[in-house]
Amino acid sequence: MPKLWNETIEAHRAAVRDAILDAAWALVVERGLMSVTMAGIAERAAIGRATVYKYFTDVESVLAAWHERQVAAHLQQLAEIANRPGAAGSRLEAVLAAYARILRGRGEHGPDLGALLHRDGQPEHAQRHLADLVRALLEEGVGSGEFRADVPAGELARYCLHALSAAAGMASEAAVVRLAGVVMSGVAAGG
Repeated sequence: MPKLWNETIEAHRAAVRDAILDAAWALVVERGLMSVTMAGIAERAAIGRATVYKYFTDVESVLAAWHERQVAAHLQQLAEIANRPGAAGSRLEAVLAAYARILRGRGEHGPDLGALLHRDGQPEHAQRHLADLVRALLEEGVGSGEFRADVPAGELARYCLHALSAAAGMASEAAVVRLAGVVMSGVAAGG
């Protein structure tokens, strides 16, 4: 097949897949996790139910794919922040604040969804990737004297990420910013 035809088909498939994922998430937000069905997803996405089944076997696989897409987007967002120009300290603080906001938003959807999406181990890979990103910023900041050198950067990265898990229960944006500031104080040189 011609290259243009293949690209068009792939773009169509990606668009249909995204429509399915978006429809499923909209239904979760509107009606709750337990009320989402494949028929409901098809109706919301304005496609046939058989088409939904061509892409996914069940609602759980749709939500897992939605979650994977979200995690990838969050990791890309955090990597872009980490790779901005500037001092390691300001970039780390921006990464930690953005991550805390992500965690705060995740907490809004209840424990059922979290249990469903986090049971397959996929978030462990994302956590390792995030820990590596934070560790690299910490190592850079240790080299420039911004961060403490008495604790290995890998341990400090784990500290940062575990401390920020409290953001899931934060009531406000200001609380998230304060939490990120406390974490930054813990890794600062002389801290």
